[in-house]
Amino acid sequence: MPSYNHLEIEPKWQGRWEEAGAGKSTGESSNGKDPLYLLTMFPYPSGSGLHVGHVESYTAVDIVARKKRMEGHDVLFPMGFDAFGLPAENYAIKTGVHPAETTDKAIANFRRQMKALGLSFDWSRELSTCDPAYYKWTQWMFLLFYKNDLAYRAKAPVNWCDGCATVLANEQVVDGKCDRCSTVVVQKDLEQWFFRITKYADRLLAGIDTVDWPERIKTMQRNWIGRSEGVEVEFRGLKGEMIGEPGAERVHEAEFSIPVFTTRVDTLFGVSYIVLAPEHPLVDELTTVENREAVVAYRDQARKKSELERTQLEKDKAGVFTGTYAKHPLTGEEVPIWISDYVLVNYGTGAVMGVPAHDDRDYVFAYKYSLPVRQVIAPPAGMPEHDFASAAYGDAGILVNSEAFSGMASAEGKNAIAAELESAGKGKRVTNYHLRDWLVSRQRYWGAPIPMIWCETCGVQPVEPSALPVLLPRDVDFKPTGKSPLVDSVTFHDVVCPKCTSPARRESDTMDTFVDSSWYYLRYVDSTNAEVFAEPEALKKWCPVDLYVGGAEHAVMHLLYSRFFAYALHDLGYLDFEEPFLKLRNQGLILGPDGEKMSKSRGNVVNPDEVVEQYGADALRLYEMFMGPLEDAKPWDTSGIVGVRRFLDKVWMMRERVVDAGSPLLRQGGDGGGLRIVHKTIKKVSEDIDAMKFNTAISAMMICANALQTAETIPRDAYGSFVKLLATFAPHLGEEIWHDLGNTSSVFDETWPTFDEAMLIDDLVAIAVQVNGKLRGTIQMDPSSNEKDVQDRAVATENVAKFLEGTEIVKVIFVPGRLINIVVR
Repeated sequence: MPSYNHLEIEPKWQGRWEEAGAGKSTGESSNGKDPLYLLTMFPYPSGSGLHVGHVESYTAVDIVARKKRMEGHDVLFPMGFDAFGLPAENYAIKTGVHPAETTDKAIANFRRQMKALGLSFDWSRELSTCDPAYYKWTQWMFLLFYKNDLAYRAKAPVNWCDGCATVLANEQVVDGKCDRCSTVVVQKDLEQWFFRITKYADRLLAGIDTVDWPERIKTMQRNWIGRSEGVEVEFRGLKGEMIGEPGAERVHEAEFSIPVFTTRVDTLFGVSYIVLAPEHPLVDELTTVENREAVVAYRDQARKKSELERTQLEKDKAGVFTGTYAKHPLTGEEVPIWISDYVLVNYGTGAVMGVPAHDDRDYVFAYKYSLPVRQVIAPPAGMPEHDFASAAYGDAGILVNSEAFSGMASAEGKNAIAAELESAGKGKRVTNYHLRDWLVSRQRYWGAPIPMIWCETCGVQPVEPSALPVLLPRDVDFKPTGKSPLVDSVTFHDVVCPKCTSPARRESDTMDTFVDSSWYYLRYVDSTNAEVFAEPEALKKWCPVDLYVGGAEHAVMHLLYSRFFAYALHDLGYLDFEEPFLKLRNQGLILGPDGEKMSKSRGNVVNPDEVVEQYGADALRLYEMFMGPLEDAKPWDTSGIVGVRRFLDKVWMMRERVVDAGSPLLRQGGDGGGLRIVHKTIKKVSEDIDAMKFNTAISAMMICANALQTAETIPRDAYGSFVKLLATFAPHLGEEIWHDLGNTSSVFDETWPTFDEAMLIDDLVAIAVQVNGKLRGTIQMDPSSNEKDVQDRAVATENVAKFLEGTEIVKVIFVPGRLINIVVR
C-alpha cells in the first residue's frame, strides 16, 4: 500500500502551526460554551528526554483539547517545566557543570520533542520553576504563609550520609544506604522549615469527596491524612533522680506522665507494657543507670533505619527495657516501659500501649521478650473461639477480664472506659491524624531559596516582598560538605537585617521542589505578570482546572500539597475556589516489550524520537491511545505500531476516491448503510473522547474506514467528517488530507462534526417470529416498526401462516426491533 511521507508532512505542519500560533487561547468561546482549562502534569526536564509515558498523557489531553476547541470552547492547554531538582545538582557535583546550564539544554530538548509530536500546547504561557520570574512568586507565597502562621521552623530528623557529609532526600536512600557511596544512612535532628498542612486535615479529608477523581487516589489521600478518633490515655509514674549537694545526695521520686493515643481503648485492661520511640524526649529521663548502655546502643542502631524500614509489619520487632515502670491508669498495676523503633516520635504521641493479645505487632514483640499476653476481648456470640497461642485477635468483640466493663460490646466498652478515664482525669477523647506538617527545607542548591534573613540581634526576619526574588548565587562549590552549598557563598550573604539594618545572613536552605509544583497551574493563567502571581480576572476565568492528567504516583505528595495551597490561598482571599483540580485521570504505565517497567538497566527503553523517525508522530500518538484503556498498564509491541501505521496509510489512500456527489455504491444496496456508519462513528468517537476511552474511539474509526474502503467512490462530506475525527488523534495527516481536499483553512478551525439521530438507525433489521415460543421464521423490517405492523407482516409469512391455521391468537409478545412471539391455542 502506498504510504504518506511523514518525514515531509509532519515538520511542514508543525512549522505552519507555530507560525500561526496554533494552540493559543482565543480569548473567547463560541456558541455560549464555557472556557476550559485542560492540564497535564508538567515534567522534570531530565537529560534523557521524553519517554513514551509522557507521550501517552500528553496525547490524551491534546485529543480532548482539539475536540473542545472545534466544539467552540476557549481552551487553555499550557506546558512548562518542573525544573528544580536533585539530578541536575548531582550532575554538577560529578562534573562541575552548573545546573542552570544542563537544565536549559534539557528543556530545549523536551520542547523540541513535544513540538515534534504535534501537541497543541499554548507555548506563549511556557514557564520554568527555576526561572527567577517564577520562583519570585514561590518565595512570595512562603512569606505569605509565614505571615499567616502557616510556615514555621522546628527541629526534625533528616537522612544523613557520613560518606558524602550531606543530607539526603528520601529518594536518595536505598535499602538504608546512600545511593551515591553506599554508606549507611543515619538520622540527625536539624532545624527545618515546615508548612502547617495539618491545620487543613479535616477540610482536605472532606473535600476529597467533592471531586471527580479515581477512587483509589481518593482512598490513598484519605489513608495518608489518616483521621482516627480515640482516647489519649495518661500513664503516670515516679522516676528516681539524685538531688542535694555532692557527698550528701539523696534519691528523689519525681512524677512523670506518658500520654498514649489509642483507637482501641476497649483493650486497655490488656496492656502489659508501654513502648516509646527511641527519640522520645522522656527516654533519657526514664532510663536507669543499669539499662543506659543498652538503650544508647539501641538508639544508635535505630538512627540507621529509614521510617519505612522501622514500620514494616514483616520486620522483626526489637526493643530495650528502660528499667522504669508506669502505673496502669485504672488498675494501678506496674507496666514496664520499653523503647522500640517500630514507634515513631512524630506520629501520635510517640508512645504506644502494648496489648499483645489484640495486636499483631505487639503480639510478636511480647512473645520475643516474654511479656504477658492477656485476653480482654472475646469473639462475639456465635463466632468460634480464638487460639491466642498462635495469633492475636484484632477484631471487635465482647470485653472480658476488664473488671466492671466485662460483658460490654467493644463499642459500648470504648465509651464507658473513655468516660471513666475522663472522670478520673487520666485521659481524654481526641482526634489524631497520620498527616504531619510538610517539611519544606532542603540543604541543597538547586531550589528556590527560602526568603528569610538571620540577624544576631533581631533573630529570623522575612525578606521584604519588594526585594524578591532572592536569587541563587553563582559563587558556590557543589562538592558535598555536610551543609548547603549556599552557606559559603559570599555574595548570597551580603545582606542586612530588614529590621535593624545590621549585617546579617540569609537562610541557606532551599525549598522542597514540591512547593514549586503546588501552584504552577495558577501561574499559567497569567504567566508573564510581574506585579502579581496572577490577576484575579484571569484566575476567575480559568480556574479551577477542569481536567488534570498525570501519574498515580503523585497521589499523596503533589496532589495533596496542591490542594493545601489552594485551600490556604482561598482562606487568605486570593482564590474563589478550594479544590484545584475538578477532574483527575491517571495514565497507566507503558511497559517494555518484556512486560517490565522500562529502565536503562533492563535495556527495554523505547525512545520516542526513534519511533517518530521510523513511523511518524501520528502513528506513535495513535498507537499509544490504541494500546488499551488509558489507566491500564500496557506492554509495548512494535507490531502494534506497524498495524496502526497501515491504518493511517489506508485513510491516506482513500482520498483518491472522494467525489463531490453521493455514491450509490457507498450506500450499500440503496439503504444508506455507508453514510450511516459515518454518523455512528461521529457519535461513538465524540462520546469516547469525552469519556477518555481513546482505544474504543480508534476502533470505531477503523471499522468506519473499512466500510468506506469498500466503495469505489466516497462522498466528500462523509470523508471530510471522518478526517475531522481522525485529526484530533493524528493531527499532521488530518491537516494534510483536509488541505488535499481543497480546503484552505486549518481542519482545527472547523466545527466538530455532528450526527443525525435518524441516520443512527439501521434501515432494516431481522425480527424473529415465534409461534408458542418456537422460531418459525424471520422478517426484515424497519427497527422502529410498531407491534401491529410487525404482526400483520408476520402472519402473512408463508411458514408462519401454516402454524396459525385452525388456531386462535390469545396473546402477542413484542420486543421492538428484535422479536414477536404469537401465542395461540
